[in-house]
Amino acid sequence: MTFCVFGLGAVGGLIAARLARSGVPVAGVARGATLAAIRERGGLVLAEGPDGEPSAPIPLTATDDPAGLGPQDVVVVAVKTTALLSAAPAIARVIGPDTVIVPAMNGLPWWFFHGLGHDIRLEATDPDGTLSRSLPADQVVGAVLHLAASCPEPGVVRHPAGERVILGDPAGGSARAEPVAAALRRAGFEVETADRIQRAVWYKLWGNMTLNPLSVITGATMDRILDDPLARGFATACMREAAEVGARIGLPIDTDPEDRHAVSRGLGAVRTSMLQDAEAGRPVELDALVAAVTELGRAVGVPTPSVDALLGLARLNARVRGLYPDE
Repeated sequence: MTFCVFGLGAVGGLIAARLARSGVPVAGVARGATLAAIRERGGLVLAEGPDGEPSAPIPLTATDDPAGLGPQDVVVVAVKTTALLSAAPAIARVIGPDTVIVPAMNGLPWWFFHGLGHDIRLEATDPDGTLSRSLPADQVVGAVLHLAASCPEPGVVRHPAGERVILGDPAGGSARAEPVAAALRRAGFEVETADRIQRAVWYKLWGNMTLNPLSVITGATMDRILDDPLARGFATACMREAAEVGARIGLPIDTDPEDRHAVSRGLGAVRTSMLQDAEAGRPVELDALVAAVTELGRAVGVPTPSVDALLGLARLNARVRGLYPDE
């Protein structure tokens, strides 16, 4: 089984390095400083654990031209959602009729409604249908990752904690996910399969759709946001609205927001991925994480005034900083 990983940043780099180390043929698609660093070192460098030492470079094929790779058995899409639309034509070059597409990304994905029984396409996630045409939903195996990873420098991945990966076929069932799950297990991940992967996607989104943008607005780590009663209460209000949206599409959430806050608070002084992007001057993933929820709320008739306010404030903040396009 051949794997191609698009995007060798924190998550994509971790997956590619682990797979290559386990003996799986892996090709990675990267560009710029990341590609140059991998080529110079002869592979990806991986530091595991809170205080793990960097590994020797883990060899793998790295290129910025996927056209020469040909169709792959599995394509892991690990680019930021802000870059996906422009990357889609290149990704399509390595997709054949039997290729399994595994998006390892944040937020609400373009394939989310495939198999859910709702004829909905969100402007926030697939504005003109390009993703649905280039990356067919019936070839997707959805993925939800619960792990921490970062890139302290190009071509170096730090993985302090977390191994959990959930895979599933958007149309229902897990049989199509099993070969991918087996490969990831051999690579060291703790993989489970889900009969309804959208539940796992929605639950993760419900948990991080507030802290990510609030961290960008405030510059605060998660512990400080949740220790502030007003900020915590605002996050709770947003989560209650999102839970009602989920219930309307058959994805109810039984967890109380305060219980979810306790889990997040237990992680300590975490700088969210969106805060890290903002501080590095990279575009922020507001559309997939927040705008998609407000748009879906309108589609199913659920008012979302708190989420709307969160989106408005975070979007304006990002626009002032040049991290989100003006209208």
